[in-house]
Amino acid sequence: MPNMRLASHVSLVPGCRAERVSSSMNGDTGVIHVVEKDQDLKWVLTDGPHPPYMVLLEGALFTRELMLQLKGSSRVSGLAVAISKPSPAQGFSPGLKCPNDGFGVYSNNYGPQYAHCNWTMWNPLGNGLAYEDFNFPIFLLEDANETQVIKQCYQDHNLPQNGSVPEYPLCAMQLFAHMHAVTNTVTCMRRSSLQTAFSLNPEEVCDALSDYNVWSTLKPINTSSKIDPMDEVIIVATRIDSHSFFWNVAPGAESAVASFVTHLAAAEALHKVPGVQTLPRNIMFTFFQGETFDYIGSSRMVYDMENDKFPVRLDNIHSFLELSQVALRNSSVLWVHTDPVSQRNESIQTQVKTVVEALINSGMSANVTLQEVRQSQPLPPSSFQRFLKARGIPGVVLADHRTSFQNRYYQSMYDTAENILMKYPEGLSPEETLDYVTDTAKSLAEVATVVARALYQLAGGTGNTSAIQADPRTSIIKQDLKGLLGDEPPQHYIAVTTLVNTTQLVQYVLANLTGTVVNFTKEECLNPEKTPNPEKEMYVYTWVQGSRDANSTSRVPFCVQSTVRLTKAASPAFELKQWGSTEYSTWTESRWKDIRARIFLVASKELEIITLVVGIAILILSLLATYFINAKAHVLFSSPGDAGAVAY
Repeated sequence: MPNMRLASHVSLVPGCRAERVSSSMNGDTGVIHVVEKDQDLKWVLTDGPHPPYMVLLEGALFTRELMLQLKGSSRVSGLAVAISKPSPAQGFSPGLKCPNDGFGVYSNNYGPQYAHCNWTMWNPLGNGLAYEDFNFPIFLLEDANETQVIKQCYQDHNLPQNGSVPEYPLCAMQLFAHMHAVTNTVTCMRRSSLQTAFSLNPEEVCDALSDYNVWSTLKPINTSSKIDPMDEVIIVATRIDSHSFFWNVAPGAESAVASFVTHLAAAEALHKVPGVQTLPRNIMFTFFQGETFDYIGSSRMVYDMENDKFPVRLDNIHSFLELSQVALRNSSVLWVHTDPVSQRNESIQTQVKTVVEALINSGMSANVTLQEVRQSQPLPPSSFQRFLKARGIPGVVLADHRTSFQNRYYQSMYDTAENILMKYPEGLSPEETLDYVTDTAKSLAEVATVVARALYQLAGGTGNTSAIQADPRTSIIKQDLKGLLGDEPPQHYIAVTTLVNTTQLVQYVLANLTGTVVNFTKEECLNPEKTPNPEKEMYVYTWVQGSRDANSTSRVPFCVQSTVRLTKAASPAFELKQWGSTEYSTWTESRWKDIRARIFLVASKELEIITLVVGIAILILSLLATYFINAKAHVLFSSPGDAGAVAY
């Protein structure tokens, strides 16, 4: 079966331990056994006479309890999981019950009663499966047709009939997913560093998880220097990454996409407000990458601000507003979370109340009810915690949950559009689907409207905010951007070396929504430093191919001027070479050469031995025959005329 649609579980390595799943160098092979119910597992673990087994597991049975049974058995050589459709009704989250534990603001020194989710267990369905170590490869089968082919092979050759043992040949599968990473990040990075230093052809075994944060400001700032210490900036933030058990299968609809789409819509609405450039305070729109893995993006931005590597300092931050999971609101309620510890400072408490009041007032005229969580409850997992860890900053986190997550598929392959109730009428073409505004899009636009109006007030705006309205069509991906995403649904897993398509998508969409078209040639747009433009340090210029005309295949390109920029989202631990850090994220990803699978028929051990013995016997006979023929060659190959030859 060539070109199977497979997703493997890739070894991710934190600083102190390994979350490792790997095949042997030459792949792992086993006889296929389909497990569709718990009783089928007995054949694999005890009864089956042909171990090791390659288990084809129904997605509904992909649980921690079952996986630990397989992990403890030497009779299992690998696992292929058939994705469950529809999603498991009981929920499924392979993440931790306490996400990013130990890397937020709460610790023994700051709100110890809130540390380690002692007060609120944010992800109660989390089973931690994605952070377990398995000694066999685990693949996800995404294509139902391919799954059926494997099942058919099993039924034709491996299915026990009336309690009898199936006879050879048997259907087998081989999985290739050899991971090079070992032990932990400290060992892994040390080996890679030695390879780089002393080898002409270094083979690194792991890479630090890294990508880029996307950020822009309402009013342009000179990025070649620091802004004035008296200037105040309001940060509105969200994450753009997600994760699941399988590599690059991270749809993240509720955990990431809904919030960053809402963020984009709010940014667009604010930029349309007349006179917004004259507001007393600036607004910074920030999209963090790598937050799933112990706040990579936000911790790096805080580090850069503290070390004067970013134009905005921590002292410039007036307040902080973060959009967490916002798509699954109950009765249109959006919860406002605040930090109880920092509010012991009267000044911060007053500023926090100002932010909360602005949000509540903005929600009154929209179809959103904002309610403040009681002050005794800590913040949920959020990027704001990393800023709060560095400095007392007034801020809030908006979420659709008061206590534990509404999302039953957090950090899961099932956190899809269906999870946030994205529904389309039947019979729509792909093009019509792109233009259709769903109820979910309208709901997110309502949240974006509240956020935009509140930000306008916090920035010092005194005008009527009723005209500030987010567009629900902001959530629609235009046809021109499909090239960034490909034919498959976008995935939001952070990269290790390249800019992922989610980061590019957010960058280009934000520039399109908040930028302005300028009359630049292509040469001037791509090389603004060569033009006598006094504002070239204030803006970024992007050459856009433009949309197709309705009755033409041609495009009209143009230049967009915006304040959208990228900044590195790589943990400071790797810059400081503190690979065992407990302050910063130390997640790395193993390198691998090949991820693939194949199925085939395998003969019995007896037949294989007989074939081997016969082959060796034939080889020996061939060697003996060759020896004797060579020794008697002068007799066997002499011509009759040789005997009567005459010598002169």
